Amino acid sequence: MFPANHKAPTRPNPRGSRVRRDLSGSWWNSAHALLDADRIFSVMSPADAVNALSSALVAGFDPADDLSRVVNPIDKGQLLLMPSEVGTGIGIKVMTLGRDNPERGLPVIQGSYLMFDGDTLAPTAVLDGAALTTLRTPAVSVVGIRPALERFDGPLRLVVFGTGPQGTSHVDTLADVVSEPFADVTFVSRAPENVGDDVTFVSRAPENVGDDVISRGSVVAAGSPELDAVLTRADVVVCATPAEEPLFSADAVRSDVVVIAMGSHSPGAREVPGALMARAQVVVEDVETALREAGDVVLAIADGDLSRDDLLLMKDVVRGDAELDPSRPLVFKTVGMPWQDLAVAQVVLERATR
Repeated sequence: MFPANHKAPTRPNPRGSRVRRDLSGSWWNSAHALLDADRIFSVMSPADAVNALSSALVAGFDPADDLSRVVNPIDKGQLLLMPSEVGTGIGIKVMTLGRDNPERGLPVIQGSYLMFDGDTLAPTAVLDGAALTTLRTPAVSVVGIRPALERFDGPLRLVVFGTGPQGTSHVDTLADVVSEPFADVTFVSRAPENVGDDVTFVSRAPENVGDDVISRGSVVAAGSPELDAVLTRADVVVCATPAEEPLFSADAVRSDVVVIAMGSHSPGAREVPGALMARAQVVVEDVETALREAGDVVLAIADGDLSRDDLLLMKDVVRGDAELDPSRPLVFKTVGMPWQDLAVAQVVLERATR
């Protein structure tokens, strides 16, 4: 037994022990912001996200300089890594896409966003990745078409293919940036019986239409006569589905229609018909990214309906360097890029830590 006043002999610190103490949990908690979904949404509106993305482009960021996204197939879905450096900010989103999660009552998209200091490269914050994605995805779409909305004089008429979270979030984001309420919003569903509570399926019996139709929109079935009627009136068409074939015919929409195509993001899938791409001005985030991932673009080029030289860049549209023709359709094909998460996350962190 050692005496009560015994002291252990002093021994040199093992290699790296000081570093391990510096990286302890208490250091992490005191030096990092941990932002959950509620906090993110409390400091950032959809319009704020739109403005954050626009500001990054106006300030000179070129999406062509963005870091590469990595998509890894895994047993139950996909693992996505999306790193980026914008201005003085550095960040990476780590997300999983679980294909079986809806059957378990879980979200398809889950993950986190990790931010770093631009000078020291030390971690500075962790954000809820799904919440960040929910904000930035429709914001990207709206940034790409906002200059084209000037061609419409009155309240907008929207048609939205897809009744999931992306469909409704696109409506909410557009509503947050336009100056007056929509004339009408119509969702298109291939399975109306699966529509959630935030949209209402419009049957032939008017008494079945709920009160939320007024605030959110009505729903028609894909392929129905009602769909043909609303498409001919639509100012803006949002395609937010995993479809692999065109959702509508090219002659179903007006010559000045504005189309967002964001649901399909593989080179073999498309939501927009090639004939519409042929007569439209087509905007993409980045040419090389579009040629790798944007099936609407890849397939239209393969069919001879479009050429690489026809593509307009999102940054040029936002900066006013691209001339838009209001007599032609405009199609914005977006697949999502890492810089977009970081541009929004930087503003979220700044506001949350004031």
